[in-house]
Amino acid sequence: MKVSVGQFKPGGDAPANLAVMRELAGQASSEGSELIVFPEESMFSIGNVEGSLQQAVEDNWTSFVQQLSFLAAEHSIAVVAGGYESSGEERPFNTLVLVDATGRIVDTYRKLHLYDAFSYSESTRIKPGDGGIKVADLGGVRVGLMTCYDIRFPEQARALVDAGADLLCVPAAWFKGEHKIDHWETLLKARAIENTVWVAAAGTSSGHTIGHSAIIDPMGIPQVHLEDEERGIVTTDVTRRRVDDVREFLPVLRNRRFARNDTIVDSH
Repeated sequence: MKVSVGQFKPGGDAPANLAVMRELAGQASSEGSELIVFPEESMFSIGNVEGSLQQAVEDNWTSFVQQLSFLAAEHSIAVVAGGYESSGEERPFNTLVLVDATGRIVDTYRKLHLYDAFSYSESTRIKPGDGGIKVADLGGVRVGLMTCYDIRFPEQARALVDAGADLLCVPAAWFKGEHKIDHWETLLKARAIENTVWVAAAGTSSGHTIGHSAIIDPMGIPQVHLEDEERGIVTTDVTRRRVDDVREFLPVLRNRRFARNDTIVDSH
């Protein structure tokens, strides 16, 4: 399956962001891609939202998801993208949507690990996810969903792989800072290597985020990548055969001695 990652700079206006996504999805589809992964905050960047975040979420979430469906069907391409979903409370969920190439909503994933680190506190504005991990079949490839800070938690990636994921999709808005690009690139490779799995990571390219979208193979080798370009896509073939081949000569999943533990601790 050909997979693309799309990188752009979301503003505070959801329809304007969707217009950019539609353009990038069309470009990916013209290259034969069957799935495009967009960043976290594709709906809008909360730092650019004027007024009440709760009201902006209530005004935009339903139409954002509907437009993702239209976009996917229009270009015959599956889409993963991040937005903000109402929780019925003041704090919304940070949610990924997976839509297939017919426009059908396959699944949603609510970010489990909120970015309460490096002097930032995401949990003051966002409610942590309550639905556990999510893995879905897409064209014969099993897709696991993670968001940004989740990539720092190897147990989540391992749980997704234990649930059958061949590809980890990681939309992100990875903040700039000392060593942050090194952390990002190292973590993406580590999750691929330790699980012998593909990783497709899409980052925002805002002034405060790094971009650096990439697709990593199950040996931890970047197949395609972007740097800090404000807008662009990269595409490569993601195959189950590559997963099987790597796991034949690097059987770390068979060789492990510790059982998994899927217990989710609520720290917010």
